[in-house]
Amino acid sequence: MESSTEHLNILSLSSFYLPLALFVLSTAGTPGPNNIILTATGARFGYRRTLPAIYGIILGMASQIILVAAGLGVLFQQWPVLHQMLKIAGAGYLIWLAWKILHSRGMAEADKEEQPITLIEAALFQYLNPKAWVMSLSMVSAFSVAGEDYWYSVTQIVLVAFCVMNLTQNAWAGFGSAIGRFLSQEKARHRFNKAMASLTAASVWFVIS
Repeated sequence: MESSTEHLNILSLSSFYLPLALFVLSTAGTPGPNNIILTATGARFGYRRTLPAIYGIILGMASQIILVAAGLGVLFQQWPVLHQMLKIAGAGYLIWLAWKILHSRGMAEADKEEQPITLIEAALFQYLNPKAWVMSLSMVSAFSVAGEDYWYSVTQIVLVAFCVMNLTQNAWAGFGSAIGRFLSQEKARHRFNKAMASLTAASVWFVIS
């Protein structure tokens, strides 16, 4: 009971949970590679078939936070070339994805052979997504507590990130799904695909900057 009380004193609502939640909301909720992918996938395949991508992103972020807390982030400081290699791989993936979006069909036309991004693919993409690395590194460095409460604070970071991203990522996928229902005409669909492909390609800036 005493240990639980100490945790509550260290991780208060005003100094830990609220600032952390606002940080996750401002980073995970704003436009970036993940949210562009969810919007495009929602428009193309519908909300239900986008759920694996949503929770792949969230679980990928959770695993990344834990690995950063365990010391993986130190590798980037000691060997910057590793970070550069991830940037190149992430940029290549986004360009490939932009090409797929540009040539994709609408929700009503998507056949059984076409598959949305899977949970595993979305989770693994977080390791190619520098914005995700910045989020994980920032959360662990800014909000973790030194000493014996370190791993308790890390678990709370993961929990808060999961709760907030559960709202933001579902919102972006739902937004895409809503848009997809109005893209029955080929001309409108082509324009939307072109816009989303351009945004996906432009998000390479997040990777290489």
